[in-house]
Amino acid sequence: MPEIETNLSNLRRKRGLSAIRLAAASGVSRQTIYAMEAGTFIPNTAVALRLARALETTVEELFKLPDSSPPPKLRSAEASLLPGAGDVHAGQAVQLCRVDKKLIACAASPVPWHFPATDAVVTDEPRKQGKTRVQIFQEDEEFTNRVLVAGCDPGISVLSRHVQSAGIELVLAHRNSSQALSLLRDGCIHLAGTHLRDEASGESNLPEIARLFPKNAVAAIAFAVWEEGILTAPGNPKKIRGITDLTRKDITIINREPGAGSRALLDAGLQKAGIAPRQVRGYTQEAPGHLAAAWQVHSGIVDCCLATRAAARLFGLGFIPLVSERYDLVIRRQHLDLPKVQNLLDVLSRSGFRRELEALGGYDMTLAGQRIL
Repeated sequence: MPEIETNLSNLRRKRGLSAIRLAAASGVSRQTIYAMEAGTFIPNTAVALRLARALETTVEELFKLPDSSPPPKLRSAEASLLPGAGDVHAGQAVQLCRVDKKLIACAASPVPWHFPATDAVVTDEPRKQGKTRVQIFQEDEEFTNRVLVAGCDPGISVLSRHVQSAGIELVLAHRNSSQALSLLRDGCIHLAGTHLRDEASGESNLPEIARLFPKNAVAAIAFAVWEEGILTAPGNPKKIRGITDLTRKDITIINREPGAGSRALLDAGLQKAGIAPRQVRGYTQEAPGHLAAAWQVHSGIVDCCLATRAAARLFGLGFIPLVSERYDLVIRRQHLDLPKVQNLLDVLSRSGFRRELEALGGYDMTLAGQRIL
């Protein structure tokens, strides 16, 4: 828990002040403003007073001691499971709806059995440079309230629901971590989600960001710390204990595509154990995402995969933890002060959003919203 809690970010945005302007008014650097907003830097009395004067408020409104009382206890209720969902397990996510006097729990499907939201249809064959013509359904829509996010964490869909109350819509592009960072480098998206662990240092994301981007070109905001490991069938019937078991003849895996953090984790584990990829049955078979890989284990097509604890819990699978790593949101500096981006980042600190992700299992939201870079 931080030594002090701060309302600096909220008040700055309400006053329409950029971090640069507030830094100049309070006699500190822009980086210091961001550090204070993240709770990682405590200002001295003079700086706190200058901040309060610039924002036309009081020091007490800006900073306060954290509440030491325990978090509110989640309430429990009796609910009727909607028939037809198949086996429902403890820890499975559900949506609730009151039907007359009954509270109905509808098991959430990990597979979207509906048409995705669309704004247009492609009318021409894409040209070599990636351009095409589209026919737009809404005549006056300019799509200015949208933020384009590329990444592989299914938890971003939870963030998408929570930012809607601020009038912001996320457009989610499913890409692995390496692909997402490349898209950000090429100026195609606003935010890239990434979980690329550097094996030499154990650091999440920052070494790869430094390799791809010039110094000070991007900012990195912590989204969550999650666990990644081996997912098995319920009860782990084949008694898989670790990476070395993947060489057994009775074990078949589903891998992730090159560039995915889970694939890099598997490759690092195989290299450390002195195992050649050809010794693992299914190494060349690929699934495009954590949930897609978990689905194959759930369906009995394969025996195991590498994915997150949240994916295992969603499908009721066994989980053997391998690493805890940080999933970050990477943003170009010129986009950081956009109101829609600032509102999105503000949601990361909201208790309702944090509780929902933590309830899915395997997400530690302690660092959510803190600026890492």
